[in-house]
Amino acid sequence: MSIEIKAPTFPESVADGTIATWHKQPGEQVSRDELIVDIETDKVVLEVVAPEDGVVSEIVKGEGDVVLSGELIGKFEAGVAGSEPAPAAEPAAQVAEDAAAASGDVIMSPAARKLVDENNVDVSRVAATGKDGRITKEDIVKYLSEKPAAAPASAPVAAAPDSPQFVGERPEKRVPMTRLRASIARRLLDASQNTAMLTTFNEVNMKPLMDLRKQYKDLFEKTHNGTKLGFMSLFVKAAAEALKRFPAVNASIDGNDIVYHGYQDIGVAVSTEKGLVVPILRDADTMSLAKIESSIKEFGGKARDGKLTIEEMTGGTFTISNGGVFGSLMSTPILNPPQTAILGMHKIQERPMAVNGEVVILPMMYLALSYDHRMIDGKEAVQFLVTIKELIEDPARILLDI
Repeated sequence: MSIEIKAPTFPESVADGTIATWHKQPGEQVSRDELIVDIETDKVVLEVVAPEDGVVSEIVKGEGDVVLSGELIGKFEAGVAGSEPAPAAEPAAQVAEDAAAASGDVIMSPAARKLVDENNVDVSRVAATGKDGRITKEDIVKYLSEKPAAAPASAPVAAAPDSPQFVGERPEKRVPMTRLRASIARRLLDASQNTAMLTTFNEVNMKPLMDLRKQYKDLFEKTHNGTKLGFMSLFVKAAAEALKRFPAVNASIDGNDIVYHGYQDIGVAVSTEKGLVVPILRDADTMSLAKIESSIKEFGGKARDGKLTIEEMTGGTFTISNGGVFGSLMSTPILNPPQTAILGMHKIQERPMAVNGEVVILPMMYLALSYDHRMIDGKEAVQFLVTIKELIEDPARILLDI
């Protein structure tokens, strides 16, 4: 039975997508719910899985092609596992592979051949697991991941599959920008060109928070089923409280209107190999510290695996970005429109500070608040940042709501 493979129905905010990777080629056996193809949009990567056991009989839209919501991208021939592919499953690419086999060349899928070319892989060392001895993309990825451990200490370490390989004295390599990266670039340019963005700075003494964490981290982890107590949850709670006190920072601009939000949906910026994504903690002011920590951990895992949904990244009234995890001492974060403010956390570093007329070494962190001056006055921005500083330096204020 022939089944049409169609692109998923995209949300209203997504106009189209691009075929990123065909994980199965025509004629390859596929099990029910096995991944067939990835479609990259401006926000997320969507996965299309097999509807039944069978084979991919035809690829209508190749890698790099733009597709619309619900558009036909391929055809699938349903059948019992191990059954012969339908006659349509013998496309030109398969014929070429058969010819290669007859001439003694190694058979591999197009995705695998692309990785071989990019990483200069000796295919004679790769264990083939595909049908009829075909080398699949997964075989190459596995080989690259195992190669550094198996190689001698003096041998160069194999680069990741997406890393460019350079040869010669002045090498260059041109690759197309991914849709996600292009979308991020477009939004950052829009934010810098269409907002009156300013940044105010302050610094916070992290010792009280670090002492609190040291005292309760083991009990917290035991009580909340392995959830670890981190700093981000305290900053989220402090930001939620500060947003209540300064509604303008929690507002957004829609044309000539100011939209005030009666809830605190805080986005937490997460860095991935494909770019920066911002999943949203809905009603962060009502969430417990444990719930915030577990949600952030879950979002981080989904982001690394490309499993975040558009719904999980849509909306948000405020954003927190933590460049400190990468060693950033100070930066000016860029707004995430239509939000009017973003908080930047940075590296904790011991510095000599004057305390009651004496020099004391304290773990200090610089905080940065970028804000849209069209909506937020400098006084409100500074007071908002000072409020977060006071709450972090005296964590009991968060619990006592003072």
